[in-house]
Amino acid sequence: MAEIAEWARQQAWGVRLEWGSAGAIALGPGSACVVVVDVLSFTTSVSVAVEAGTRVLPYPWRDGGAAEFAARQGAALAVGRRAVSERQPWSLSPAALRRAPVAERLVLPSPNGSAISAAVGGVPVIAACLRNASAVAGWIAGRGWGSAQQPVAVIAAGEQWPGRADLRPAVEDWLGAGAVAAALARLGAGPLSPEAHAAAVAHEGIADVAALIRDCSSGRELAGGGFAQDVAVATEIERSQVVPVLTDGAFADASR
Repeated sequence: MAEIAEWARQQAWGVRLEWGSAGAIALGPGSACVVVVDVLSFTTSVSVAVEAGTRVLPYPWRDGGAAEFAARQGAALAVGRRAVSERQPWSLSPAALRRAPVAERLVLPSPNGSAISAAVGGVPVIAACLRNASAVAGWIAGRGWGSAQQPVAVIAAGEQWPGRADLRPAVEDWLGAGAVAAALARLGAGPLSPEAHAAAVAHEGIADVAALIRDCSSGRELAGGGFAQDVAVATEIERSQVVPVLTDGAFADASR
């Protein structure tokens, strides 16, 4: 990847925001931590699994390599939403994870949030969603992070256009990232970059975030495919206190 220009690094700000793997690579180096937000559904699924006591291993995408990786790690492997079975009840669906037996270790492939988590190196990576945005912000602020000297990089994962690898900015991730940025600002972190400020204002200005996400493109896609319950779990606003931090290759709750 080409060297990241200084103007793209948002270096004057304590809370910064960008999109996708490229954004994580741009903002991650020099940050105190990277917060990945993939509301529908990777980071929501991580929050559900970690609440149950599972250690979640991110993997960039589902292929033969994922099965081999899971076997090497002694972990269960999450399958596609429609491939769930009695033998493999785990998937990227947070509702399915809530119903499934608790796995001690679980490989959770996804093309967006999981790929971003796996791409970041050298700094703590935290999985945030609408369920735990304030808990994540509190944990970060408690470490004194979120200043221009120890900045926080919030990464909205986005989606991919069907049949293409192009990034599709997703409103649910924009609002999830805004929830984290707004919570950090309330705790004294900052200053917020213009990108982070805009997302925070968007989140704070919407009276019913859950309804908007149910009606957005990603929400309608899941509901139309029979997975409306995943959207319901993802919009359990501030219901979770877990802070999943990537430690030794797996997300575990750092709040305990």
